[in-house]
Amino acid sequence: MEPKDRQTPPDARAQHRAYVLEHVVDGGLTIDQAAHILKLSTRQVARLLVRYRDGPAALAHGNCGRTPANRLDPDRRAQLVELATTTYANVNRAHLAELLAERERIVVAERTLRRILAEAGLRPVRRRRPPKHRSRRDRMPRAGLLLQVDGSRHDWLEGRGPILTLVGGIDDATSEVTGATFRVQEDAAGYFTMLAQTADRYGLPGALYSDRHGIFVRDPNRPPTLAEQLAGKRGLTQVGRALDDAGIGWIGARSAQAKGRVERDRENAGATARSLNDGGVAESERPLRPGLCRGVLRRLCRSRIHSERDE
Repeated sequence: MEPKDRQTPPDARAQHRAYVLEHVVDGGLTIDQAAHILKLSTRQVARLLVRYRDGPAALAHGNCGRTPANRLDPDRRAQLVELATTTYANVNRAHLAELLAERERIVVAERTLRRILAEAGLRPVRRRRPPKHRSRRDRMPRAGLLLQVDGSRHDWLEGRGPILTLVGGIDDATSEVTGATFRVQEDAAGYFTMLAQTADRYGLPGALYSDRHGIFVRDPNRPPTLAEQLAGKRGLTQVGRALDDAGIGWIGARSAQAKGRVERDRENAGATARSLNDGGVAESERPLRPGLCRGVLRRLCRSRIHSERDE
């Protein structure tokens, strides 16, 4: 067996452990806190500290940098690539693995064969189509359990004023527009205004359903900080703190299709904007009237709501 190479660069897990252990060495964390963050026992953290004195590379796994014992030798890998491009050209990978076992007496797993051919730059014979995974979500059984919210940016005034963002909320069970307001851009103040209208007219909702905008969640793709790991949750935004204090849950949608009842229909936006400008309301007053905002959002979603009820 090959000796362990201490110069092998540490992987992501070893780098994370080295980052936490460095804080332990500096006195910023205790061994118990480090064990909680790393999800290890205190004895294991103590052993890691001893190894860490030899450098971060010592935290890498003992098999890091070693060639797997079951790896195919280069000659056999080259033979597989040659057969796939000559004798068995245009044969899909699953069938190719069967033919190799039957005719060439070469037993190789289909997944291994796929990986070897992909590393050689050979594209699959037939492109695999991803399965359709979208399905319609049932409405909530009662009003007030879930409020779908979103911001729709559009030229609502048709060139007679600034481009505005309609921030609104729709009850998931009844499709009732509970609150709406026009803002220059999608911001926390717009959602606070909409929630205040909703609370005044219907009471507080059980939960909010929105996209993963920075108004609701802080950079979901970044790794949590040490303080967040110790607290067991991420830091909250201004809207997130308000929802937490009010006891309102938050659900982040993964796609626009998931928020179908509140996602803006661009085809109807133009007609809705024309009705807004033909309503005889002064341009300076249009964005400031909550009743008008709710009417705009209600008309914007009407065709989508009717189509869902007809299905």
